[in-house]
Amino acid sequence: MAEASPEIYDLAIIGGGINGCGIARDAAGRGARVFLCEQGDFAGATSSASTKLIHGGLRYLEYYEFRLVREALIEREVLLRAAPHIIWPLRFVLPHHKGLRPAWLIRLGLFFYDHLGGRKILPGTASLDLRRSPVGEPLKEEYMRGFEYSDCWVDDARLVVLNALDALRHGAELCPRTVCNSAERHEGAWNVEVMDRQTGDKRSLRARSLVNAAGPWVSEVLSQRLHVNSSERTRLVKGSHIVVPRLFEHDRAYIFQNSDGRIVFAIPYEQDFTLIGTTDEDFDEDPGEVRISSSETEYLVAAVSEYLQRPITTDDVVHSYSGVRPLYDDGAGQAQQATRDYVLSLDDGEGTRPPLLNVFGGKITTYRKLAEHALQKLSSHLQGLSGDWTASATLPGGDFAVGESARLTHTLRQEYPFLTDSWARRLTRSYGTRTRVMLGDARELADMGQHFGADLYEREVVFLMQEEWARCAEDILWRRSKLGLRFNVEDAGALENWMESRLAERESQPKQAKG
Repeated sequence: MAEASPEIYDLAIIGGGINGCGIARDAAGRGARVFLCEQGDFAGATSSASTKLIHGGLRYLEYYEFRLVREALIEREVLLRAAPHIIWPLRFVLPHHKGLRPAWLIRLGLFFYDHLGGRKILPGTASLDLRRSPVGEPLKEEYMRGFEYSDCWVDDARLVVLNALDALRHGAELCPRTVCNSAERHEGAWNVEVMDRQTGDKRSLRARSLVNAAGPWVSEVLSQRLHVNSSERTRLVKGSHIVVPRLFEHDRAYIFQNSDGRIVFAIPYEQDFTLIGTTDEDFDEDPGEVRISSSETEYLVAAVSEYLQRPITTDDVVHSYSGVRPLYDDGAGQAQQATRDYVLSLDDGEGTRPPLLNVFGGKITTYRKLAEHALQKLSSHLQGLSGDWTASATLPGGDFAVGESARLTHTLRQEYPFLTDSWARRLTRSYGTRTRVMLGDARELADMGQHFGADLYEREVVFLMQEEWARCAEDILWRRSKLGLRFNVEDAGALENWMESRLAERESQPKQAKG
């Protein structure tokens, strides 16, 4: 019997971060047959290590990145409408530091920030007397004047998973924990070999177009997996964050100017904590092994303590995380000056070869526009597809109006009386209207199954394993949720053991024959 030909796809994508999953969703929704492989878990690297903001990038105005800022400002409200469960408005307080940027310059920047993006939902900028406002109470007395403006908060890792889910709903095939071993052009298409990292099983497929959205590994994929020489390079920039117990009672975030020209955010985080970040350092090591350094921790502690009446110390840090931003190398002198804009590099031999699209840079706020632009770049090779569609589409669970999250939480508590208010709020902010799918026919706490810690129960764990590709405790505690902040080592280990046992049990069951 002749060997079966490899499957043919319109588009194969390497990388399951926000850009890869965003492109997969957009392409699948247009009717393309899409394959995506990700070497780890979705959002396993940079896309879960952001400052978790949907924002225009106020400081980018200083580097004249007007196109990027305008696009990002427009996207704030597009994404807010698409996913009001995992994205919500947040007001930022910028205290005026007399020794740094002058007040007139800040006012000018905020004027542009208010008007560049056609803002309709979010409130505009306001001036503050910090001596009389509650948001001035945590600050030193010398900070008497400030400004308040709007951006949005996002659960970054869940944003990636929701894009993956929507891509799946539109017919895409997504394979986490699957590495691309090689890809080469052959007879008008890409021959791609991938390997399941858990089983070692290999698979060959063919694709009419290939997208390299490997994030910090984009250059490595080019040279070592695709064997393509390129003059374009990424500039790897490390950004680190720390988490401390809640520093203030109000619901605003702070944006603090630092003497080195950078800014540091202090953001309400997971109800009981404050998130502080970020740093900017060039990085030339393995992106998979990135960790915060003691000097970065001290930098963030000092930057925030400069403003607070009650300074913090490194002993206050309860958690930290780091990520590597794969910025396009534009030759900027300092890491903080390197462009945050994205560059889409198309290699198609002027239409005579199957195309390769390399994704350099980008930021989470503009991922949807990046995906649209990627499909535009590939349009001549992906004929017969429908047009742009994502601007007015909701993500899974986001089919309710902006500002209705509290109402949904209240309704859930009525339908499932065993939920506490904080538990129902977390579920709403994780799953939106999909919460009912997860809770199913549960009518009392016992129906939720085994309790693992905090408000995590067996029913939710099973849901995440079956519906959202979770395979280990880290997937659930730090990407599908942030419950790791509330778990001790023993509880996390017990969850890991339970999941391993469940997976082993599933693998031992005989597979049913198709047809």
